[in-house]
Amino acid sequence: MIEADLLLTNCHVATMTEGSVPYGAIEDAAVLIQNGRIVWIGARADLPVYKIVKTHDLGGRWVTPGLIDCHTHLVFGGDRSGEFEQRLEGVTYEDIARAGGGIVSSVRATRAESEDQLYASALKRLRGLKDTGVTTVEIKSGYGLDYDSELKMLRVARRIGREAGVRVRTSYLGLHAVPPEHKADRATYVDKAVDEILPAAHAEGLVDAVDAYCEPIAFSVEEVSRLFDKAEQLGLPVKLHADQLSDGGGAALAARYHALSADHIEHTTEAGVKAMAEAGVVAVLLPGAYLMLRETQAPPVALLRQHGVHMAVATDCNPGTSPVASMTAALNLACVQFRLTPAEALAGVTREAAKALGISDEVGTIEVGKMADLAVWDIKRPAELCYWLGTPLLHAVYKDGVQRA
Repeated sequence: MIEADLLLTNCHVATMTEGSVPYGAIEDAAVLIQNGRIVWIGARADLPVYKIVKTHDLGGRWVTPGLIDCHTHLVFGGDRSGEFEQRLEGVTYEDIARAGGGIVSSVRATRAESEDQLYASALKRLRGLKDTGVTTVEIKSGYGLDYDSELKMLRVARRIGREAGVRVRTSYLGLHAVPPEHKADRATYVDKAVDEILPAAHAEGLVDAVDAYCEPIAFSVEEVSRLFDKAEQLGLPVKLHADQLSDGGGAALAARYHALSADHIEHTTEAGVKAMAEAGVVAVLLPGAYLMLRETQAPPVALLRQHGVHMAVATDCNPGTSPVASMTAALNLACVQFRLTPAEALAGVTREAAKALGISDEVGTIEVGKMADLAVWDIKRPAELCYWLGTPLLHAVYKDGVQRA
């Protein structure tokens, strides 16, 4: 007899496991949950003998894994709507950054705000993600760019994970931009970011992974390599903003360090894609930034498919280039702009996103032994999650087997 806290029944389940069945779908399914984990999943007609505490009849709705946003900059001060206007008037992202705007303008606003202020503003953005089925979110630093402010951001991210009803993975993004006080002495800042701030954040238990922005307007392969060497010494996995604006060898660099993911990759060549495939690096596609920057070169999706690179999808929620706080909007944009199939896109925000965060043993699919992070939807088929823009589809969310208020 299986003992369970909760039985979910009268539902259809998109398990998102790999195989020949689209979406890993189980029609007329049931799920047994005990102590926050799935202990049985299958057709309702095949339910084993069980002892339960509570039953939830889901009224024929669809259930997916809780969605995973594996690339966000959720914690920041201020906004950059003025730069949005500038870009619409023809000013490029690079021009804005070189004139002291862009990331640096968010740095000034973030440094000026307290932890409580940053937490309160992040919760407003998080609401949009939660309302579109997100149960796990990655949050980066990178708008502090000094010792105190980077740790401040990471502490806020950890607080969100404790208090806001989502699972949080943190990424230290110290090499995001050169702060204004080091504009003429970038080497000194790189030294601080690598040798002082990262070890301190790690010692405080604030870092799950290490990220960097590798572009001519940001940091070089050599500078990022120094950071990644330090991450390796500390036993931390790495990920990379790679080849977004140019082919700077970012994908190959990510592969060299067996990174969890290479993100953006609009300009990655076939050689870079092959390197990612050989190293098991997940490609994280960010259609919100592609849309907002009005880019014309899409990520090499055909090459990624050809070489078997796993593809995740994320919002890239940030104040400058992707003010997107909806996971279903990201799904739609990935299909419309990058021509992903709905099955690929939904895998990208569940199974593949979990791989991109190194947590696929815990979440990302609905399987026995995994955490019962589940989203229940008012839809008739899973493709609707990629089809509708702005229509509320979420019925309920379970995190660790408990229905979220």
